[in-house]
Amino acid sequence: MMGHIDSYYAATAKGFSEYQRLQGEQTADVCIVGAGFTGLSAALHLAEQGHSVVLLDAERVGWGASGRNGGQVCQGHNMDHDELSDALGKDGADRLWQLSLESVDLVKALIAKHKIDCDLKSGVLHVANKAGHAKEMQASVRYKQDKLHYNAIRYVDRQEVADLLGTDHYHGGEYWQDAAHLHPLNYALGLANACTQAGVAIFEQSRVTEIQKNAAGVVVKTAQGHVSAASVVLACNGYLEKLEPRIAGKIMPINNFILATEPLPDALARKINRDDVAVADSRFVINYFKLSADNRLLWGGGENYTRRFPSDIKQFVRKHMLEFYPELHDVQIDYGWGGTLAITLNRMPHFARLDQYTWVAQGYSGHGVALATLGGKLLAEAFGGQSERFEAFTQLPTRTFPGGTLLRWPGLVAGMLYYALRDRL
Repeated sequence: MMGHIDSYYAATAKGFSEYQRLQGEQTADVCIVGAGFTGLSAALHLAEQGHSVVLLDAERVGWGASGRNGGQVCQGHNMDHDELSDALGKDGADRLWQLSLESVDLVKALIAKHKIDCDLKSGVLHVANKAGHAKEMQASVRYKQDKLHYNAIRYVDRQEVADLLGTDHYHGGEYWQDAAHLHPLNYALGLANACTQAGVAIFEQSRVTEIQKNAAGVVVKTAQGHVSAASVVLACNGYLEKLEPRIAGKIMPINNFILATEPLPDALARKINRDDVAVADSRFVINYFKLSADNRLLWGGGENYTRRFPSDIKQFVRKHMLEFYPELHDVQIDYGWGGTLAITLNRMPHFARLDQYTWVAQGYSGHGVALATLGGKLLAEAFGGQSERFEAFTQLPTRTFPGGTLLRWPGLVAGMLYYALRDRL
């Protein structure tokens, strides 16, 4: 697909529309920078509230992590409920738990409402690489059932995991029955089409170079034009770079990689993934996989922390896949690609209102499909004067990486190497 990296998702994109570059002046109530899930959701919900919205992207709609990721849509957060309770109290933790449930329901509702064709399927299985991880998952499932009264989750023992996934590498798992998985780029393109129908003006290949403030609001500048708006939303995530120094140190961009095999025979596909769920393991640098609509295995594995991707992404990821499924040794790899996401120190999203004019939502740390979609809705609510749910996230402080943007990279690499070693032991 024109302007997108070569990936399975780009090769199977549906509902693609080309949008013009920004030229000259535009005016709006809100200018949003970044046409990923956060920006698209915020634009759609703001437009439905009656606001005029201009949405800018430096590349194409869904070009970044939103159009390249594993497509998992799961409840919960990277911090467990006990940790959140310690930080925010029981009511604050309960509120974030309920918002995580809503985030998955919201994705499903938007797909249904706007008739987005994005291969939506049910079920996410988190599996344990170690026996100790399995015990932790079993306790976590009991906690959710007994304390949170959430029953759309169950513990899966080692034998059942082996039956589901055709491998004895895993020690158990937790099966999220109401979670989902999808084709993320087609989901993004569907949201963009819904945005245009709601009156949003989308401009692609319009990189923002500067944001100036004045008494009336902001002027968001690109090479060939500018947007005068009352407010600006920064939804750049891992592609923020130096646009807003006040928040750049809150996130760390990291690269993750995925391959897509050739279509597998039905028998082999069902051996590897009997119930067609999305899978993620318990390693710190996780492996995750699922089957595409045409029976390809999409496998995510491996990270790096530089501006460069591996020279041969297919082989870089393939070794992780073969560790668990050596029977795929002779299967052809048709696609290999990478993308840049943003993590925070506590692996929770960073939501903030920086000043009278500037809002930000970023740092989803691997939970971006659901939580970024929700983040856009919460931004729109806050613009409408109902900020309580947006503030449920802002109550949890997002620390700046030690050393800010200058030293965060070597510090993170050292930490990642430590946890990668623990994964292997």
